[in-house]
Amino acid sequence: MDLYGLIGFPLGHSFSARFFTEKFSKEGLDAQYRNFEIENAQEVLRIVKKHENLRGLNVTIPHKQAVIPMLDAMSDDAMEIGAVNVIRIIKESGKTFLEGHNTDVIGFTESIRPLLLPHHRKALVLGTGGASKAVTFGLHKLGIDTLYVSRSASAGRITYADITPEVMQEYTVIANCSPVGMHPHTDEAPAIPYNLLNEKHLLYDLVYNPLETQFLQRGKAQGSTTKNGLDMLHLQALAAWDIWNRKCTK
Repeated sequence: MDLYGLIGFPLGHSFSARFFTEKFSKEGLDAQYRNFEIENAQEVLRIVKKHENLRGLNVTIPHKQAVIPMLDAMSDDAMEIGAVNVIRIIKESGKTFLEGHNTDVIGFTESIRPLLLPHHRKALVLGTGGASKAVTFGLHKLGIDTLYVSRSASAGRITYADITPEVMQEYTVIANCSPVGMHPHTDEAPAIPYNLLNEKHLLYDLVYNPLETQFLQRGKAQGSTTKNGLDMLHLQALAAWDIWNRKCTK
């Protein structure tokens, strides 16, 4: 039986095990999916060595960047993004080869594309972790300029306190790539000036639990278009499955 899994910490919020278990059952596949909750990304090598039937891994917070040194190769997109959320495990002639990919960018671009209008030319990206890098990469592919927003200032990013009325008017796409608002902290929301939102804004939240975060609720109350991360999650998971099951080419 082939084994697939997810590495991250913590994993209480993950949907992957349920998604793939249902997929295996529906399609009559002899496969299993497991969560591997690890605090240190280096433990991935131990997991791969221990489970001979392991064919692929999803990677989530906080390991999307930390796992890179353990890989033997990366796709062009993953290399440019600087983050990995899928590992393809190739075992041949007694050797193990770990190949990193990023399907977050596929899930994000395909799910936000139908909502984009001509005035959506610039986006604020809230958060600076691995997911935000995939979102920024995807937005650039869609022809949208981006600006990172973080709790601390540094080159190429602003803080939440720097979001002025002028910034809100110019940046009509706002993507929350931080875990703020995720279960169980459902009463929290990124500290943007919600009173400055209007019907021209598009708010996209990578969080999918709950399905409608405070971030999205407050945007909707101002007339903004809103979208949660559930479609992105499904699309990136299907792309991961395709990567795991392609013919071995290395």
